Amino acid sequence: MLKICTIPGDGIGPEVMDACLCVLKRLPFDIKFISAEMGLNPYKQTGEALPKETIKIIKEADSCLFGAITTPADTTNYESPLLRLRKELNLFANVRPIKTISQKIINKNKITNKNLNCIIIRENTEGLYTGLEDEDGDKITTKRIVSKNACERIVKYAFKYASNKNRKKITCVHKANVLRKSDGLFKKIFYDIAKEYNNINTNINADDCYVDTAALLLVTAPEKFDMIVTLNLYGDILSDEAAGLIGGLGFAPSGNIGDKYSIFEPVHGSAPDIAGKNIANPTAMILSSAMMFEHLGSPKIGTLIENAVIETYRNGNITTDLGGRLGTKEFADRVVEIVERESKKLSK
Repeated sequence: MLKICTIPGDGIGPEVMDACLCVLKRLPFDIKFISAEMGLNPYKQTGEALPKETIKIIKEADSCLFGAITTPADTTNYESPLLRLRKELNLFANVRPIKTISQKIINKNKITNKNLNCIIIRENTEGLYTGLEDEDGDKITTKRIVSKNACERIVKYAFKYASNKNRKKITCVHKANVLRKSDGLFKKIFYDIAKEYNNINTNINADDCYVDTAALLLVTAPEKFDMIVTLNLYGDILSDEAAGLIGGLGFAPSGNIGDKYSIFEPVHGSAPDIAGKNIANPTAMILSSAMMFEHLGSPKIGTLIENAVIETYRNGNITTDLGGRLGTKEFADRVVEIVERESKKLSK
């Protein structure tokens, strides 16, 4: 039996989580779901956005699914629970697939006519996300940390991921022409590991690109990228940009992965303005669960979920954010129909 911690969170988080769980509960898999709190609700009650009990539940589970949280207006004494989790659980790799789900989505948004299938792997614990800022009068200095250990760890993870997924090329994205020591270190480590790794596996090509050029190419020639490995802030920005090419953040799943723990979540925020209206798109949440099963060693289940989402869109079932008629629950119901059908085939 799998034990999965579920953290609905705030805003549309509970809605997309409910939609996702409707799908997962129809799988031919024995799963125990354990709900936990994080976000505004516990923060308002106790002043802690991340209760100790939630950390305990995550650590005792096989993995965790997370919806979304809202940052309070007054952040004076507020610590981001997500950043804290990434550090405390050592979730050093942020994996964000950028994959075209359906040409219907692309045609509707008139973004690009290219089918994309790129993986962005982002270092998840350092960089500008340390939160270390010093204030001196009207000047604020932010400490950006780039360590040899973290660079080696994320680059090795990327090459291992590429080998396991049969990816042919990894692009190191950096700004070493300006940040010569920090990004220069990252670039050097990337090529050192690429050379070592390709002594074993010669099928993975390695190149590099400045982050501003990468931003341009993602819009003008995204097919140039197969996999990207990059530092924290760059990966956050580029993956959101790339999500725009496949329909928006509602189609972007992600995984926060460490040596022992993992948390899977949609890239989108809590969207409090549409919460409770049954119009939130649950696609990214459902696809995040597919990533979770693959990570946990059940790739057939992950593929079943992903293919069910793809088929749902290809059948013309379009969510309201794309001008369709299906709300959050109705879309999940369509996915459930396909999951139930395909699950019977798996059981035979």
